[in-house]
Amino acid sequence: MHDLPTQTEPALVLVQPQMGENIGAAARAMWNFGLQRLRIVAPRDGWPNPKAVAMASGAGRVLDNAGMFPTTAAALADVNYVFATTARGRELTKPVMTPERAMQHARALCNAGQKVAILFGPERTGLENSDIVQANAIISVPVNPLFPSLNLAQCVLLLGYEWGRLDSDQPPEVMALAGTEFAERIEIEKLGDHFEDQLEAAGFFFPPTKVVGMKRNLRNMFGRLPLTRADVQTFHGMLRQLARARRDGDA
Repeated sequence: MHDLPTQTEPALVLVQPQMGENIGAAARAMWNFGLQRLRIVAPRDGWPNPKAVAMASGAGRVLDNAGMFPTTAAALADVNYVFATTARGRELTKPVMTPERAMQHARALCNAGQKVAILFGPERTGLENSDIVQANAIISVPVNPLFPSLNLAQCVLLLGYEWGRLDSDQPPEVMALAGTEFAERIEIEKLGDHFEDQLEAAGFFFPPTKVVGMKRNLRNMFGRLPLTRADVQTFHGMLRQLARARRDGDA
């Protein structure tokens, strides 16, 4: 047995899941984002389920530590705050949150020492109202209203992603430089000079009244581009080859 996960994350409760493959896929989605607290309520095909183990593919520790419960109430007995994932239940008076907002709230509750659970319903029908009434809030995913049904593992993955990104220091965008580095401004300036020389020789700057603006636009274009040193070297090589071909053609 692995060490049990701490209480600083929500428990994900699968209510009467129908297929072992979906339980395994849900476990895999959980472990993608470091979630381990899995509880399973009355799985249709019993437990343990070899199809779940096969589908978990590396996330077996989540299944190893999964708790088995006969009812939803039993699975929630020690929980302080419950979210229910459902496209239904609007006839019940409860806060309805987006996944992003729900996981922000869950994070705050967990950090305050509260025990949090998220309910996921059976694949075919989703959560029944008898389950939803036990929840403090509803999580509603903004999906196509003509097709609101989400696969169990997809829903778990979505909530896991929203949970995980709250604790991530990964910037929204980075540039993968693949062994090179950004060019220095002097290198870009010299590339601009090279372009101007070759374009001048090719008669590109015409008419004379527009030359200043054309050159400014050329420099501005290079200023906007995130050129690497490899890019600059490639451009120089292209320009040299074009100049060589033009000389050979004139010979």
